[in-house]
Amino acid sequence: MSGQKLNVLVLPGYQNSGAGHWQTCWEALDPAVVRVQMPDWDHPARDAWCRTLDAAVAAADSPVVFAGHSLGCLTTAFWASQYASAAQLAKVAGALLVAVPDPSGAHFPQDASGFAPVPLTPLPFASIVVSSSDDPYGGVPFSQSCAGAWGSRWIDIGPRGHINADSGLGDWDEGRRWLASLGERR
Repeated sequence: MSGQKLNVLVLPGYQNSGAGHWQTCWEALDPAVVRVQMPDWDHPARDAWCRTLDAAVAAADSPVVFAGHSLGCLTTAFWASQYASAAQLAKVAGALLVAVPDPSGAHFPQDASGFAPVPLTPLPFASIVVSSSDDPYGGVPFSQSCAGAWGSRWIDIGPRGHINADSGLGDWDEGRRWLASLGERR
């Protein structure tokens, strides 16, 4: 990644990412991949999650890239548009945003608060939105809309569900290549 050390901040979604999830696999493969530990995985609150992300970026000793899944994607969008300072944003090389959930969708967790309406302003760093054609939490039209508004590259990986452990991706080499491409742009 361009010769400069990058920290990868893993941003799981609702109820965290367990064994077999690509985020967990990435952490096991690379010590530079660190999970941001949110205050309450079962009752996510936007303000608390964004402040926790802000503290993680502040603590990073080198530029960061985000590897967000599900609610981690929305946390990234809210943080970038409403919480981050210019100095904090300057530390971000990019974001891989996987399986963006629709807060108005039937399957969005009732325990999540403050994640609607989704900010639809350009992200101030490079980003890629990865979508599945049969994701029950956020369909293709929603993810395309977010990608367009955020200025993100949009990728549809076909029918892979919520792009989680149940999707059988393992350490997901293709996702790691997309993440690495964000770091190379810096």
